[in-house]
Amino acid sequence: MSESLKNKTAIVTGASRGIGKSIALSLTNAGAKVVLAARHEEELKLVEMEIRKNGGQCLVVQADVGEESQVTRLVEKAADAFGAIDILVNNAGYGIFSNVVDTAVKDFDGMMNVNLRGIFLCCKGVLPTMIRQKAGAIINIASLAGKNSVIGGATYAATKWGLLGFSRSLMLEVRDFNIRVVAICPGSVNTSFSDHSKDSDKIIQPQDVADTVLFALTMPARSNVSEIDIRPTRNPR
Repeated sequence: MSESLKNKTAIVTGASRGIGKSIALSLTNAGAKVVLAARHEEELKLVEMEIRKNGGQCLVVQADVGEESQVTRLVEKAADAFGAIDILVNNAGYGIFSNVVDTAVKDFDGMMNVNLRGIFLCCKGVLPTMIRQKAGAIINIASLAGKNSVIGGATYAATKWGLLGFSRSLMLEVRDFNIRVVAICPGSVNTSFSDHSKDSDKIIQPQDVADTVLFALTMPARSNVSEIDIRPTRNPR
């Protein structure tokens, strides 16, 4: 029997748009209570309205995942509102693409701060609760760029390669506490981040990633699909 998400509490970072929004909506539709986190509170409020219109439960917390104090506040607010923290979806991230010689140091630091440090801070923030519960799930939204070389994407790829190494090691650290760690690696997804020269009828959709998150979370308790690649069935070019 698969696990139910009813009344589970999930934190979703980068929940204001795109993949994060789809994941948040799908989790609430499955019965979970979701804490919506992102830097842009106005956009989060729009997601909140949509969730509440559909009868779901959620909480909005504005947070920059690269800032330790803001992550601490996020975790505290989630625990205060809903008690247990059962699921963390680390979706926040961004990419600026340029050759290494042309990459500004501030852009390198920014991507490392959000795409890698932010995942570390969020995991570190929720793990004490999950370890006490002896249950939990951490879903890290990585990328196929974490497995493939990308011209003009050295820094972005480095953050995703790092995220995969982090996820694989963390999975081994916490599995005996009944905590799953899953890295999901999509190719290009039809969001504002994607290459819009590709055929939108063939490209992966945000809902496809959300459905993969639900699949990973609802596997039988004895099973953990620790890493999932998502590619379009047909070449979208």
